[in-house]
Amino acid sequence: MIYGPTLLFALGEGAIIPLIPVIAAKLGADVATAALVASALVIGQLAGNLPAGWAVARLGERITMAIAGTIAIVGAVAMALAPSLGVFALSVLLIGFCAAAFGLARHSFMTTRVPLAYRARALSLLGGTFRLGMFVGPFVAAALLAIFGDERAAMWFFAACLVATISLVLFGPDPEAEFAAPPRLALPSNDVEDTGEVVTGSIPTMERVGVFRTMWRYRRLLSRLGLAAASLSAVRSARQVVLPLWGVSIGLDAQTIALVVGISGAIDFALFYASGQVMDRFGRLWAALPAMLLMSGGFIALAFTHDLDQSAMWFAMFAAVLGVGNGLSSGILLTLGADVAPAQNPAPFLGSWRTLTDAGGAFAPLLVSAIAALSTLAVATGAMGAIGVLGAFAFARWVPRFVPRPRSGGANE
Repeated sequence: MIYGPTLLFALGEGAIIPLIPVIAAKLGADVATAALVASALVIGQLAGNLPAGWAVARLGERITMAIAGTIAIVGAVAMALAPSLGVFALSVLLIGFCAAAFGLARHSFMTTRVPLAYRARALSLLGGTFRLGMFVGPFVAAALLAIFGDERAAMWFFAACLVATISLVLFGPDPEAEFAAPPRLALPSNDVEDTGEVVTGSIPTMERVGVFRTMWRYRRLLSRLGLAAASLSAVRSARQVVLPLWGVSIGLDAQTIALVVGISGAIDFALFYASGQVMDRFGRLWAALPAMLLMSGGFIALAFTHDLDQSAMWFAMFAAVLGVGNGLSSGILLTLGADVAPAQNPAPFLGSWRTLTDAGGAFAPLLVSAIAALSTLAVATGAMGAIGVLGAFAFARWVPRFVPRPRSGGANE
């Protein structure tokens, strides 16, 4: 009931993502317009985080997920039946908006229900569940294409996944009722405002604060640790853009590029739980800092290999390095957001947190394109490595220093 809905949603979304540009092109879009339509998914998710924070705080995780799933079904059906490019693009935007609500609802649930002693492992597993769906989804889409010969079959598959998701959420056991929220550790920080509210037992007496007031209250934390998290999201997103472009620029064929990118993704997926183990046992920084240094170092080193004789070998090697770094960062953004979120009403804060991280992911491909257009792809790749180095310094400065005790669930400063 906790991981199943996330897997179903990610599986359906992973099936439609590779086909969005294909269907857009069939509806009359050129290459640039098709790319813009595909980016509507990210734009919708970015725009949906703040409203999702409001909805989760007011309606609860379960109702928010049910509403988001229902609206997403409308979007999936509209994508399958879209008569024009404009309707199709708006449907993609709507799916992204609902994905934000769905993701934030589950993030908020895990933040309030999972004990601190194994929070990172639980959230890394949540991130791994999403990655599994996104990894398997394209293969499902390929199978549907082979069977039906129509790209829109994947849209109907997504709608079926959404129906199953809503059924689980509404008619299955309610995790919110079964799992009481454990006592939360208050991290000492000058960034978090102490309201002085008294909590008796497990019943909060804390004021429910709106999204924008929460953003203002935690502006210092969001402008420091939040920007560090955004830099990690940017480096992750740049990896997905740079690797295929790099393979094309050094003259590799499509099959070789797909193989290298696929191996990098497999390494990434294989390490998702290791990240949670490291964070729970040794602290968040022990996963965040190596991940950032590996990815930034991989980008910087790759930038110097474009014209070498063995450029294909270096490409494969540093793609694997980026996969290791990305795998070690699995669940970090979810875990750090949960660590610093307000104990009693985390949803508005998490909406702001996820907006920052999604903005970093959305900004990176645009930055890579702009720098590559003005200079070269190698310079753009090195620039992303430099952003990673700055992000590593920011993590080293702002990540809260504590190590949970597995037995007691407490923490050491």
